[in-house]
Amino acid sequence: MGESMRQRFVRVVGDLLAEDERVAVVLAVISRGLFEQAGLTTRYPDRIIDVGIREQAQIGVAGGLAIEGFLPIATGYAPFLVERPFEQIKLAFGHQGVRAILASVGASYDSAGSGRTHHAPEDVALMGTLPGWQIHVPGTPAELEVAMRAAHASPASTYVRMGLEANRTPHAERSGEVSTIRRGSQGAPTVLAVGPVADVTLAATADLDVTVLYTMTPRPLDGRGLRSGVTGQEITLVEPYLAGTSVHAVAEVFSDTPMIIRSHGIVDPELRRYGTVAEHRAAHRLDAIGIRSVLTGVLNVA
Repeated sequence: MGESMRQRFVRVVGDLLAEDERVAVVLAVISRGLFEQAGLTTRYPDRIIDVGIREQAQIGVAGGLAIEGFLPIATGYAPFLVERPFEQIKLAFGHQGVRAILASVGASYDSAGSGRTHHAPEDVALMGTLPGWQIHVPGTPAELEVAMRAAHASPASTYVRMGLEANRTPHAERSGEVSTIRRGSQGAPTVLAVGPVADVTLAATADLDVTVLYTMTPRPLDGRGLRSGVTGQEITLVEPYLAGTSVHAVAEVFSDTPMIIRSHGIVDPELRRYGTVAEHRAAHRLDAIGIRSVLTGVLNVA
């Protein structure tokens, strides 16, 4: 079994701690064991801070470090890192004019058996309401490293969404771009896949005349790349979180062009029978069978 996104995250953060004395890590228990196993808590005891199970305090401490000139990196499960302390995120960073990197784990349903408390398919939509934030949804551990290094180099705050599900190989060498991973005929409908749903989207459309585009950066969306990649006047988004999250961003790109824009993602997050990751994926129709049924139901490509 290869390296997971979380393992790559710890390794990259270790490199950033060594390269940049401004980098500090703020934990709320989650991932502490991984940092300990890597020897980082021993090597950087003053720059890896664990506040305990206090997520609002985690963001408050990170905000204080940012005001003092550090670049804080905070990580945790998405509902605890993003939803629970959202007001602190809004005020501690954006309102204060300082930056941070927030890196979540859990994606939409990775901790499937833990239930709704650990599920946050709304996270990208929520973070997208904050002006100036970049959002990366990497599809592989290699793309996670690209996203983290881009976040470190950027003057903007960044939200990075990690997950267990991953594509077999990277589809992006750089963050912030929309690229073509399969080209259909001129006039064919276009599908824009975000992050880890690229491979299942390719499988779902293997025998269909559609263009498949890819990005791991839904915010800001690469409008130039999207415009140059589309082959028709229909775009269907496939996103591994709340359906409709990026429709407005795509609509802004084509504000001067007639375009049918659809979205496929999680419609009903309130699943009360907790099962496996695969069962959640199938229930939300984010597996290859589900994505194909959605696309053939709305596009003239069957």
